[in-house]
Amino acid sequence: MALEITIEDSRWQQAGLEELAHQAVIATLGHFDLDPDECEIALLACDDDQIAELNAEFREKPVATNVLSWPAGDLAASEPGGKPVAPQADFTGEIPLGDIAIAYDTCKREALAAKMPLADHLRHLIVHGVLHLLGYDHISDLDATVMEGLEVEILGNMGLDDPYTVDDSL
Repeated sequence: MALEITIEDSRWQQAGLEELAHQAVIATLGHFDLDPDECEIALLACDDDQIAELNAEFREKPVATNVLSWPAGDLAASEPGGKPVAPQADFTGEIPLGDIAIAYDTCKREALAAKMPLADHLRHLIVHGVLHLLGYDHISDLDATVMEGLEVEILGNMGLDDPYTVDDSL
């Protein structure tokens, strides 16, 4: 698999980012019968300051967020809730999917607030980011429902709990 990981914040190494990212990417691509060896994704593992700069530059929102995605192509469905266009190989035979950035501070804070292991939250956010690269979004309620359903299914196949279910007993 062509998963290029750039670690700008060393705390990601302690969190086991590389192995967790590979697991999440392989599970997501496999869900769509895409060969991970043919797909290209770049992952930037950074902190809140760096992701806030990226969010300001690309989304005009100068605040930190957990994950950002930049699809290599426009695969979005033509109608809300529709299926995105399947990604295609370029002239090299590779399927360029795009770039993802993930912020340690926000991810850690969210995992603590949700009382879940950072590793589980990280895999969820990478699945989420890869789905964006594949043309899924959550702009409309229908799109959000489709995307969340895919996330739950992919994570469940990885043996992870539904991240959208709140356990009131905690």
